[in-house]
Parts: sequence; C-alpha cells; structure tokens
Amino acid sequence: MRTEELINALVSDEPSTRKRFGLVMGFAVALGAIVAGSLFFLAIGFRPDIDQALKSVPFLFKFVVTLSLAVAAIGLCSRLARPGAPAREWGYALAAPAILLALAVVAELMMTPSSSWEPSLVGSNSRFCLTFIPLLAVGPLACLLLALRQGAPTHPGLAGAVAGLAASGIAATFYAANCTDDAPLFVATWYPLAIAMVVAAGYGIGSISLKW
Repeated sequence: MRTEELINALVSDEPSTRKRFGLVMGFAVALGAIVAGSLFFLAIGFRPDIDQALKSVPFLFKFVVTLSLAVAAIGLCSRLARPGAPAREWGYALAAPAILLALAVVAELMMTPSSSWEPSLVGSNSRFCLTFIPLLAVGPLACLLLALRQGAPTHPGLAGAVAGLAASGIAATFYAANCTDDAPLFVATWYPLAIAMVVAAGYGIGSISLKW
C-alpha cells in the first residue's frame, strides 16, 4: 500500500482510529509518568523544605509552567500521529508556558534589585537540573515514541521532537519538586537547556524509528 493510500485509509476510519490511539497515548503517558516518578523517588525525592515550599508562589508557579508544557505537548504529539488531524490549536497552546515564564521573569526583574539577578539566574542546582530532567525524561520519551509507532506521523522528526517536549514536561514536573531554585530567571535559563537535550534526542530517534 502506498503512503497516500494508507493516509486515506486512516482518515476514513478516523473515529475508531482516534479512540484506539487515544487509549494507546493515554497508557503511554501514564506508564511514562510512573517510570519517571519511580526514578524520582528512588534517586532524589522531594526537597528537604517541601512543607514550606508548598506555601511559596514561585515554587508552585514552576508546576504551572511544567504541567502546561506537558499537557500541550502531549496533545500536539497525539495529533501529529494521525494524518490529517488538526494540530494548530495545540501548537498555539505550546506558547502558553513560554509566555507565562517570560512574564514571570519580567516581574522578577522589576521587583528585585539588579544585584540579585545573577545569583538568581545561576542558582545552586544548574548541574542537577541539566542531569536529572533528561534522566527522568528517558522513560516517558521511550513510552511516547513506542505509542507514536502505533500511529502514522507524516513528519517523524517533528513528532519525535514533540514527544521529547512532552517527556521533558513530565520529567521537569517531578524535578521541580526537588529543585530549591524557584526564581523564574533560573527556571527560564536551565530548564529549557535541559529540555532542549531531550527534544534533540527525540528528534534524532524519531527521525529514524518513526519512518514508515
């Protein structure tokens, strides 16, 4: 069967295909979160002052950013796996965490003295951030890539990269519960760098493993 014929067959069977793949994607997300969570609790766990941190707006804001990234990327990933499925709205949704984080950085710069900007940006956990977010993302990324193989992404590299974004969002959500650097400047600098590593890996693996 030619590629065009396969796409037409998938589109014509859209309702059942969408339901079936939705279950596959849901299982992949759940399993990936379980794997990442298990590794999180075995390797690092919550930060020592978690009780106090839960009362801190900057700490809680990190989860707004990471969870919105994970949800938007998972939604887009699911659409990219189905030829012809509209994906534009999920692409727009991916801008939400970036916009929120940018606004938080602006607020921090306006409300704090310039002498505190560099310490906030550098923080004390940059090395751990660059290590543990990619490490925690391995399980979710593997699960999402396996799920995508049950679909028919027409852009394998892009689908793999978005899977990397979703896996990073899941991983960063767990890591944020351990990280003691809550400043938006830190989050806006080091989290994206760690996420970029996973996105690059997802793109490379997806380009090869998701080809029809």
